[in-house]
Amino acid sequence: MSLSPLSDSASADLLDSLPEQSVAVVLGTRPEIVKLAGVIKLLGRGARVVHTGQHYDSAMSGMFFGEMGLPRPHVQFEVGGRTRAGQIAAALDGIDANFRDHRPHAVIVQGDTNSTVAGALAGNAFGVPVVHVEAGLRSFDRRMPEEHNRVVTDHLSDLLCAATPGNVNNLAREGINGDHVVLTGNPVVEAVRAQLPPLATRLSVLEACELRSDGYVLATLHRPENTDDPNVLATILTELGKVKLPVVLPLHPRTAAAVKAHGLRHLLNRFIVLEPQGSSNFLSLLSHAALVITDSGGLQEECTVLQRPFIATRRSTERAESIGNFGTLVEPGELISKTANTWLDCIEDVHAELSVLPSPYGDGNASHRIVSEMLNRLG
Repeated sequence: MSLSPLSDSASADLLDSLPEQSVAVVLGTRPEIVKLAGVIKLLGRGARVVHTGQHYDSAMSGMFFGEMGLPRPHVQFEVGGRTRAGQIAAALDGIDANFRDHRPHAVIVQGDTNSTVAGALAGNAFGVPVVHVEAGLRSFDRRMPEEHNRVVTDHLSDLLCAATPGNVNNLAREGINGDHVVLTGNPVVEAVRAQLPPLATRLSVLEACELRSDGYVLATLHRPENTDDPNVLATILTELGKVKLPVVLPLHPRTAAAVKAHGLRHLLNRFIVLEPQGSSNFLSLLSHAALVITDSGGLQEECTVLQRPFIATRRSTERAESIGNFGTLVEPGELISKTANTWLDCIEDVHAELSVLPSPYGDGNASHRIVSEMLNRLG
């Protein structure tokens, strides 16, 4: 299956005829804002952005609307800080009330967050077509809450926008196929390209942190499987401390709270610890890192766009396409530092190999395809 053809037929006439705020774009976290920014911009006045507040820290969510050139959400709830079930229930309740007042023509959700599944459930309850961006992701690891969110959302959705052929195959294995499954690519490609600052700006970010290009490792850590257990968190931080190059660690609020609660602050002394970064600064750091060590799924994708090698500190990953050429999967333990230092010993060769590889997530036109496919079906 190849990428769906680009078509302008749906772009002008159908967008012009789209009623104002008639497409509900439900999101709640920083990655959703980043990946749906292109879709929201293309929809223009037709978009109604419903923010659940799953990421309620301004550093993790609020700042990204401005950085992505987006207006403030049309409506915002505050579901953050609750349990998973509490977040889904509160988001669903808020979305339900909003849809009663402003019944949309379609609902767009992205990925696998609690906000994603709440948006899909609400759309389904109202009999409104649900569009799932990034459909078909599977880790085949039911210990991950996100895996359940993905499966439920895919089976509720009316238009499934898959990023890769592998995602399409995952859906087919579950009996989801036909012309409502479309291979679009992933909006992460155009999002990264659009937000990557010019070289001079990127170098100024490095200079402010007293870093040199390819002279540091960028690490991120936030998943509950790595932060909730004090022994696991201590192991990962200890392993990061053994890496040969300086480690830059933008500290996620959840990780900061876990470090404090578990009495592990002393393990941060070897790192360059930063506050959560905006998109521009973070991409500057990412694009010049010798190596990335992360438990983020989205960051695995961004590494392929910027051709940076990564180590995923996880039990499993739903981004299978990124593993192999660009990265490797390593569960928490001594292999983290051993793998990192082995790669760093030949990092110039690694960078040279990656420099000629395209991202497996498409050609940078995913947002256009998603909007066109949706409008053609609505039209």
